[in-house]
Parts: sequence; structure tokens; C-alpha cells
Amino acid sequence: MATIVEYTCRKPPTNEYPAGVVSPPRAGSCCFSDMEEIGEPIEEGRWVFRYKRCRRCGFALRVILREIPDAALAAELRESLGRVFIRNSPA
Repeated sequence: MATIVEYTCRKPPTNEYPAGVVSPPRAGSCCFSDMEEIGEPIEEGRWVFRYKRCRRCGFALRVILREIPDAALAAELRESLGRVFIRNSPA
């Protein structure tokens, strides 16, 4: 997955979401309590994620919210489990 965050200490932190975000390379102690969500959740491939950025120091990261289930794999699993747990009852 590509990211819009550029980690560098050569440029000041900036938030130009969705075009790009410049972030310091490391989180600060302020990041634990001062992170804010930027933008809306984004689906890419089988993942849903969104970006968060510290209001104080500008550290940014992408946070994975959830995986999108593979419908074909789930159907195959249901079918397999259905066959395994079928009881042969006498007629």
C-alpha cells in the first residue's frame, strides 16, 4: 500500500491532506493524547484505513481499521464446514 505521508526531518510538518502530509520520522510523547483523525476512511484492496496526525508535533500515520472479508473464501469455508458437520441420520 502506498502512503501519502512523507517522513522527514528536513521539512516542517504540514497537512495538505489528501495531496500529502509531511511528518517527523518519530512520534513524540504528545502523540499519545493529541492525535486527530484526518480525512475519511479509505478502502484499498482488502483494507479500510484512515490517517491520524498529532495536533502538536505533526507526526502522522495510517491506521488500519479493519480487513474487508474475502467473500469467495468465506463461501468456500461455509461450504466445507457444512459438509463436515452433516449428520447421517438413519431413515
